[in-house]
Amino acid sequence: MHGVDAKKDPNRVVIFDTTLRDGEQAPGFSMGAAAKLEMARALTALGVDVIEAGFAAASPGDEEAVRIVSGEVEGPVFCSLSRATESDILAAHRALSHNRARRIHIFLGTSPIHRKAKFNMTADEVLAQAVRAVAFARTLFDDIEFSAEDAIRTERAFLGDVMEATAEAGATTLNVPDTVGYSTPAEISDLFRYLHGRIAPRFPDAVLSAHCHDDLGMAVANTLSAIQGGARQVEVAVNGIGERAGNCALEEVVMALRTRADQFGVTTGVDTTKLVGVSRLLSRLTDSPIVRNKAIVGINAFAHEAGIHQHGVIADARTYEIMLPQDVGFDGTSFVLGKHSGRHAVAKRAAVLGHEISENLMGAVFAGFKRRADEIGEISDSELVAIIEAAYAENEPPPQRYAAAN
Repeated sequence: MHGVDAKKDPNRVVIFDTTLRDGEQAPGFSMGAAAKLEMARALTALGVDVIEAGFAAASPGDEEAVRIVSGEVEGPVFCSLSRATESDILAAHRALSHNRARRIHIFLGTSPIHRKAKFNMTADEVLAQAVRAVAFARTLFDDIEFSAEDAIRTERAFLGDVMEATAEAGATTLNVPDTVGYSTPAEISDLFRYLHGRIAPRFPDAVLSAHCHDDLGMAVANTLSAIQGGARQVEVAVNGIGERAGNCALEEVVMALRTRADQFGVTTGVDTTKLVGVSRLLSRLTDSPIVRNKAIVGINAFAHEAGIHQHGVIADARTYEIMLPQDVGFDGTSFVLGKHSGRHAVAKRAAVLGHEISENLMGAVFAGFKRRADEIGEISDSELVAIIEAAYAENEPPPQRYAAAN
């Protein structure tokens, strides 16, 4: 496993990436084996601890993709999802047989609606099946994760019973998924404190894990709250891709933990300077554009158009930026020139382009800039040069210019 094992360092959060499983199974994000392999190599360089490479039992193609990815990439623990059945567990074992750093991730619905609608089973029957599956997996795997699907809507006492029983059967990671994105931050932190209080005394090496979906837009907030409640593994996906509204976004939770270390006091093994590159790779492989205002990795994340903001950032970037763009993989702050921009930003960009504008001429340039920005919106470098040259032509001969900088 990359870095420090969370079982040995209580302040280390394990990053379990499910881009290639939960992310890839969502409509519009499907990847073949070659794309999964390229993405797995990028995730390894990024420093994630566990890569869930797929769901081996889902199809022969998925089993083959898990086999290829886990057989050709070294570094992280490789994982396959599995239902709580012997056939699924055997499929996962076949797919992961070429890599010693392997984990099986067994899931079983535990909430009343899942017990009734999906299985027509009693709570006792669900508990027994979970224990049987983990015990069987223990004969093939040393690293077993158990997920109580729809944990948030499961009765708290029964959820605790399932977690204790599966830990006793051999599960080393206990995942508490908010499968349908139903929880709130206060609710999930309280739940993790309850589970930690039940599990830790008997199973001090067991790792509690959070897997949050974004149906109500709270996946990142819920994940962070779970960490505050005792979770030491988080299940995330690049760009937040995943079923329905998606998963907790890897880049957002990692940078929240780093930027607000004063609040969380935990670390990860992620090389944050590679976040933008991995995000763009996923976008290319899945032909899915990243929205401009996407936190951390969107092209507007460190871009400024408003004049007040641009003036402040010119004076001191900390006025409007809580992270350095270079820390996540951008080259630097981006000033977008548009109708909200002020004189300082226009003058600064003009200087970069080789035009030192006199104070007397600046009024004409800025007036021309505002008129053109109202017409077309964003002003490119070529548009700005045309505005400046038009002002020169109307008001005075152009002065000495510097060579344009790139």
